[in-house]
Amino acid sequence: MIEKIIKAGEIASKVREEAKKMIKPGVKLLEVANFVENRIKELGGEPAFPCNLSINDVAAHYTPKVNDELEFKEDDVVKLDLGVHVDGYIADTAVTVDLSNSYKDLVKASEDALREVINNIEIPMNIGEMGRIIEEVIKSYGYKPIANLSGHVMYRYELHTGVSIPNVYEKTNKTIDVGDLVAIEPFATNGFGMVKDGPLGNIYKFLAKRPIRLLKAKKMLDEIAKKYPFLPFAERWVLKDEKDKIALNSLLKANAIYGYPVLKEREGGIVSQAEHTIYITENKIIVITK
Repeated sequence: MIEKIIKAGEIASKVREEAKKMIKPGVKLLEVANFVENRIKELGGEPAFPCNLSINDVAAHYTPKVNDELEFKEDDVVKLDLGVHVDGYIADTAVTVDLSNSYKDLVKASEDALREVINNIEIPMNIGEMGRIIEEVIKSYGYKPIANLSGHVMYRYELHTGVSIPNVYEKTNKTIDVGDLVAIEPFATNGFGMVKDGPLGNIYKFLAKRPIRLLKAKKMLDEIAKKYPFLPFAERWVLKDEKDKIALNSLLKANAIYGYPVLKEREGGIVSQAEHTIYITENKIIVITK
């Protein structure tokens, strides 16, 4: 199990660093997303979720659609968030690329919060105290942590499960402990400090088999249930072209799949994100996505 977790982390780290260099003005988001997901497979892993490329006030949950023509612009602040699994064991990591060169401190706020909280973990660690560290570091830069986003414990084939790791102080008795695989992801903003739901971001999750009348939709659901029974998938992974969107929408209406909305900063503030996955042993904290 530990070998698979470490391998997932090594792949995630390598692909993150390679993809980060591709994020430049004029480059299509689709090109980067396809590179990330294909490169993960080349290196012996599988995507744990679609490559997220969230820009400016979008904090999370945007992945390019089929034939997406959207390009990075020179004033974009881009969150690259990717996940790798090896036999269901997940590594989740993210980095912010500031193409504008105007938000260096905002990017540093989330990065420093991540480093500080990892460096100060004592096992067992109260998750509320983890939130306190993140909040204090981000506020020291004059920014706000995003209070309604959090890190998460991961199990095999389960991306979000167990306790959540808050980005602000919470009074709680909940802890992380030996054996936990934990994604820690501070979000910082110059806005309000909370996110709200936006439109769907082309990311979905299988919920259940349902009676479906439309033949194309029925076949699509069978494929989704077979290939992506546990982890999120991208619209473009199951659609050959935009015409197939009718079938996908019918699955949404039937409550056979769930569509993730993009998460936007409530007042339109710019958002930065930093994320590592750690594995806790009896002797040490292993940062598997360094």
